[in-house]
Amino acid sequence: MGSTRRTVRSFSSQYFPCAIFLCAVISLGQGRSAAQTGAPSVPAQASPQTAPQGKNQEPQAGGVNTGGVHAAVLDSEHRPITAGGFVKSGPVLFQDVAQKAGLATWKHTMGTPEKHYIIESNGSGVGLLDYDNDGWLDIYFVNGSTVDATTGKAGAPKAALFHNNHDGTFTDVAAKAGVTNERWGVGVAIADYDNDGWPDIYVSNFGKNRLYHNNHDGTFTDVAEKAGVTLGNWSTGATWGDYDGDGRLDLFVPGYVHYDMANQPVSSNGGATLCQFRGEEVMCGPRGLKGEPDHLFHNNGDGAFTDVSEKAGVADKSGYYGLASLFIDVNDDGKPDLLVADDSTPNYLYLNKGDGTFEDASYASGYALNENGRETASMGIAFGDYRNNGLLDFYNTTFSDDYNPLYRNDGNANFTDVSYPMGIAEPTIPFLGWGTAFLDFDNDGWKDLVVANGHVYPSVDRTNWGTTLAQRPLLFRNIEGKKFDLMPAVEGSGLANVYVGRGVAVGDLFNNGKLDVVINVLDGHPALLRNVSPDTHHWLEFKLIGGPKSPRDAVGATVYVSCGAQRQRGDVVSGGSYASTHDPRLHFGLGDATSVDMVEVHWPSGAKEKFSIGKTDQIVTLVEGKGTKL
Repeated sequence: MGSTRRTVRSFSSQYFPCAIFLCAVISLGQGRSAAQTGAPSVPAQASPQTAPQGKNQEPQAGGVNTGGVHAAVLDSEHRPITAGGFVKSGPVLFQDVAQKAGLATWKHTMGTPEKHYIIESNGSGVGLLDYDNDGWLDIYFVNGSTVDATTGKAGAPKAALFHNNHDGTFTDVAAKAGVTNERWGVGVAIADYDNDGWPDIYVSNFGKNRLYHNNHDGTFTDVAEKAGVTLGNWSTGATWGDYDGDGRLDLFVPGYVHYDMANQPVSSNGGATLCQFRGEEVMCGPRGLKGEPDHLFHNNGDGAFTDVSEKAGVADKSGYYGLASLFIDVNDDGKPDLLVADDSTPNYLYLNKGDGTFEDASYASGYALNENGRETASMGIAFGDYRNNGLLDFYNTTFSDDYNPLYRNDGNANFTDVSYPMGIAEPTIPFLGWGTAFLDFDNDGWKDLVVANGHVYPSVDRTNWGTTLAQRPLLFRNIEGKKFDLMPAVEGSGLANVYVGRGVAVGDLFNNGKLDVVINVLDGHPALLRNVSPDTHHWLEFKLIGGPKSPRDAVGATVYVSCGAQRQRGDVVSGGSYASTHDPRLHFGLGDATSVDMVEVHWPSGAKEKFSIGKTDQIVTLVEGKGTKL
């Protein structure tokens, strides 16, 4: 698979200002521990409802300590590095303006604060869309729910649709728009599935999913039942893509755990602790619980979809725990491939064969496992050409006590885990990562990385493990594709705030050429990290409109921008991150360049065109068929 196997790693203080280290006394029990997978122990005897599925999901023995092989990392004030390590001075790159923008009027809710069950802990996603086609990004926040709400004993938490007021503030119009969901919400995938020029919203839930069709008047109608895409158990981060090249967007929906609210897995029985993390009793799962299948829905073009999961070969026969997915052309053959980030089980990479089916290249590609040859608890997917060599690379977030792997594309769908040599492995180990994205935050022409973090066990705040429930986000600056530097968390800036982060979406919310970061926070108010980087670099952004043989919103298109010796790549997608959807417009930082040599678009239809752009620092609409054919 082209990766180097490593067996032992230790922390270096170079990544954490003023860090000191505490060694924990670890007692490892018999059997395979979740230190290998980043997942907790599960009941020693799984009930029939929680029978393990797949070859890598054998249950742990009760009482096995897990994940305790890394020393705690504390800062100079003896705070865990996940909620510390701040510096008093340095570049202020992001500021959390959620309160000022009006987003703090809404709050996410999922289960109880104690998080006795896994259904309460995974949180929800966020989507960026211009739902009213006024040229400004709006924000859709998925909300969770509670047991009392599902049984009618309490009102259901509502999703939010924040309309962009063009003045730095937002107004929640979800009720008026008809998109409050009021189910146990998880993810959001946004795309124009019927090619009418208006973005639609797919919300994945625990329970039936929704497909909100845009009515072109500021309102939406849930057509999921008619369309045949409701499903009904635990769906997670969906993705849209035209896998068969018919010009219509199809829908892939990963499944997580097959869950029964009436028979939730208990973590103790008669005083015996069954589910543990480092000796602490915690919620059970996902390992040892039955996995939920994945689903691929073919767009029939008449408002309805057909489930072709089995025929296409992407039904997840192993019962892995899917959390994020992404349609994107991995091997540059003009056909969208499919990635699935799986929790505590191997990841999937399916190569599109062009005949309506996919080849499972997960292991052969190197994407299924990390460099040590083991599965990770993958949460989110970032995609981007971080070396500016035309090849798409991928980055997965994982559980604490494990590093986030960066998969370098070596060509022909072969990947190598290069996290350690790129300098971004060790800093992530104490953190539990979720939503993530490549973004050029300083417009220097190189794609950087952002990660939202937050633990799943409230009990970590009572331990000396060096991790916390609320955690600070991480931002890595790309140094010309050769390494990544962790940017300092300056006191008072957005990078020094702590959140129980989950979904992340990135986009230019203020139409000023700087990419901002939106975070959906578990049981909290959202974060809007406004980009205030002091750079004065130039930029371009593109909104793409596909022709009659492409999806109207151009999902699946690739844009190349040439500027001097540099050639950047951007891809239009719907999905990835964790249960979230980014700005559909493509953003390119240009450094000090005041002009570009060429803009080349590879449309989903297969057409290739060249566009001439007169000036930088603007948002440009590119329409298929209006450029010069290549």
